[in-house]
Amino acid sequence: MLLVAVLAGAVVRPFGLPEATVAVPAAGLVLATGAISLDHARAEAELLGPVVGFLAAVLVLAKLCDDEGLFQACGAWLARTSRGRPQRLLAADFLLASVITAVLSLDATVVLLTPVVFATVGRLGARPKPHVYACAHLSNTASLLLPVSNLTNLLAFTASSLSFPRFALLMGPAWTVAVAAEYLVFRRFFADDLLDGSPGRSRAGTKAGAETEAEPVDTPVFALATVACTLAGFVVASALGVEPAWAAFAGALVLAGRALVRGRTTPLAVARATSLPFLAFVLALGIVVRAVVDNGLSDALGHLVPHSATLPALLGLAVLAAALANLINNLPAVLVLLPLAAPAGPGPILAVLLGVNIGPNLTYAGSLATLLWRRIVHRHAHTVDLGEFTRLGLLTVPATLIPAVAALWVSLSVFGT
Repeated sequence: MLLVAVLAGAVVRPFGLPEATVAVPAAGLVLATGAISLDHARAEAELLGPVVGFLAAVLVLAKLCDDEGLFQACGAWLARTSRGRPQRLLAADFLLASVITAVLSLDATVVLLTPVVFATVGRLGARPKPHVYACAHLSNTASLLLPVSNLTNLLAFTASSLSFPRFALLMGPAWTVAVAAEYLVFRRFFADDLLDGSPGRSRAGTKAGAETEAEPVDTPVFALATVACTLAGFVVASALGVEPAWAAFAGALVLAGRALVRGRTTPLAVARATSLPFLAFVLALGIVVRAVVDNGLSDALGHLVPHSATLPALLGLAVLAAALANLINNLPAVLVLLPLAAPAGPGPILAVLLGVNIGPNLTYAGSLATLLWRRIVHRHAHTVDLGEFTRLGLLTVPATLIPAVAALWVSLSVFGT
């Protein structure tokens, strides 16, 4: 009941209160009533501590990249690449969103890229729906590639004992196949919205798009170099057995120091970028989920979890993870399933990751990123139809999850673990 209350609070956010408003008291309650022991709560906090620290650093890094003009340059690139054609714009959206999600995490795609996409389609006079939906879906699907792409990835990365490069090597084919399948479904589902002569495109919009293409935008070389060095730092940190949070912290510190010296930001603005209430929510949610696991959920799911890395076992585990993500959200789902899948090795762990990252495209509540995306869309006075969102999810989730699992099985067969 407490877990349901925490998730409902995160979805509804009554009076605009942060997600932690319900989660933190719920965590206190499970401790006070003995539903979870103090030792187990401490162990969960120690497990999630580096993950939360990494999340804080990446949120700051993404916000400072935005301040440096990185996402403005992305908008100019979208307009220039699309040449005013919706189909080209969708392809550019997919490429850009996939790279940003993989490198700067899904939060950057949802929070920073979505407004840029809205502005770009407005200037080009295109229908926003396919391009904005792409941000939501790719924030989940395209977060498969790197351990730093998603909070769930970091948890799986820790449990798998894989190195940073090997994680990317094993997940790379699945990531490529999933994004490609998602694109094909989008092209078919939004065929009418992607016609060059669709009613959403006006001469004024086309003219504005041409002006946008002509506007020179400076490339934020320093921000790009910092992001590249941060990625290299992840690889080095993995080889040295150091938490990736330290590499993310170093990248954020470099950009923050430069922005503070130049007067482009303030210490308070940097602190706000860490989103402390959301970090508290993640920690509290982890404690509540651990209480649910300790009180029977683990035993209930234990007989459903395959203990091998065969293709049917991986597929069954991914489908179970996807279903659980849509029932209780993807972060609790991965916290529940990882301990059950870990004894069978990295393959089942990565299959769980496929399910909890791709599966949430089916419902609003499947991932926190989708909930955040919906709020951003509403701020831009754009309505999201629940029926349409669900129909799209019913098409994309099977079309991406099944080939992605097959690609993972091939990766495990070829490269081993």
